[in-house]
Amino acid sequence: MARNITPRDKDYSQWYLDIIKVAELADYAPVRGCMVIRPTGYAIWEMVQRHFDEAFKRTGHVNAYFPLLIPNSFLEKEAEHVEGFAPECAMVTHAGGEKLEEPYVVRPTSETVIGHMYSKWVQSWRDLPILINQWANVMRWEKRPRLFLRTSEFLWQEGHTAHETEKEAREETIKMLEVYREVMENFLALPVITGEKTEGERFPGADNTYTCETMMSDTRALQAGTSHFLGQNFARAFDIKFQNREGELDYVWTTSWGSSTRLIGAIIMTHSDDDGLIIPPCVAPVKVVILPISNNEALLNERILPLASALSERMNKAFGGLYSFVDKQFHLRPGDRFFHHLQKGVPLRLELGEKEFEKYTVRAVRRDTGEKIELPQEGIEMKVQEILDDIQTSLHSKALTFRKSNTRKAENYEELKSIIEEKGGFAEAYFAGTRDDERRIKEETGASARCMPLCDETRGKCIMTGKDGRKVIFAKAY
Repeated sequence: MARNITPRDKDYSQWYLDIIKVAELADYAPVRGCMVIRPTGYAIWEMVQRHFDEAFKRTGHVNAYFPLLIPNSFLEKEAEHVEGFAPECAMVTHAGGEKLEEPYVVRPTSETVIGHMYSKWVQSWRDLPILINQWANVMRWEKRPRLFLRTSEFLWQEGHTAHETEKEAREETIKMLEVYREVMENFLALPVITGEKTEGERFPGADNTYTCETMMSDTRALQAGTSHFLGQNFARAFDIKFQNREGELDYVWTTSWGSSTRLIGAIIMTHSDDDGLIIPPCVAPVKVVILPISNNEALLNERILPLASALSERMNKAFGGLYSFVDKQFHLRPGDRFFHHLQKGVPLRLELGEKEFEKYTVRAVRRDTGEKIELPQEGIEMKVQEILDDIQTSLHSKALTFRKSNTRKAENYEELKSIIEEKGGFAEAYFAGTRDDERRIKEETGASARCMPLCDETRGKCIMTGKDGRKVIFAKAY
């Protein structure tokens, strides 16, 4: 157990912040609620971004960029939308030394300004569909900030699409939800439950909101990404009309979907331990660190270090990019060098000392389990990749097992309260209540309705009303 990290079972919130500090992922900015993403944290975000961006482009989406500032009148056009975001909006009232005739909102999300532009670009069914994604920053004034999880400014992607038919838009909504699930499961090693949000948790202005929910290592839920079927609500508000195939004017059907840098928080809280950060290899900026070690300076500089560099070059050439690097912190003791990379979450450490040099081997140490493996230098590229693949799979499997062991069924409201208050985790229950019922549950237990799982659409007696209801997952959440 690391002395510079508070144990999870002692103070989970402080443990989380300690991980961010020792791994040098982020720091507090001088503006309240904002953060500075440090190079290591940003490198992880770039890896996450790359996997999502490639997935978006494979499904036919293209990237664009829209303004940071949105006229306040745009938000007011969609009443439910502005009501949902009003408390979080930051306003610009002065510019160029003068008071503005109309204030601008620093974008909390871009449905309104993109709706305005789509109304200019769409005239005919031949102009559809529009499949656009934006990588950007947004501002939502946060009263209780927490690095990566909830900050006033954060980075994200937001997809916005316009379609000819309701069927096509609904298919897009579910397709992008599945894209999120695949990237989160396969690359971030996050086991997620895809489901539909209840009425009380729905995105402002949406007809339906779908979500990817995942469980953190303290058994709280985290919303990892959402996909919204907006119907024709924003199209009507921004007059996005087109001439359909019958020659009549109609409103387009739109969707939006987004995920953000809170995924870095999800990675930390799902995989890390009391020694430091653990990063799934698929999103680790550097997957392997090679440590040449010897007290014989001549042997170190003339033989061991060149061999370490050659091994690193072989791996980088075989797999492309900064796959591995050589640690040259020779002013530190070997144990301190090991600890440095352990805390930063490098998935695999390769030690090359005098014994390994003589035997033409390396000593591999896994970050996730601490297992030590002797590997021959010949063919090391494939051996290392096999270990990394196993680490990736093992992290997902461990997190999935944890979620399943902390998911329980509630037959009635008293059982639900007992599960949430005494055991935590996910509580499954049938529910057909109103927004008021959802508010009551949240006020009395601190838990919210996370989603109605798409993988389990069974129905039963609602724990609040006794009516026929869908299965819903309730949990305390970030």
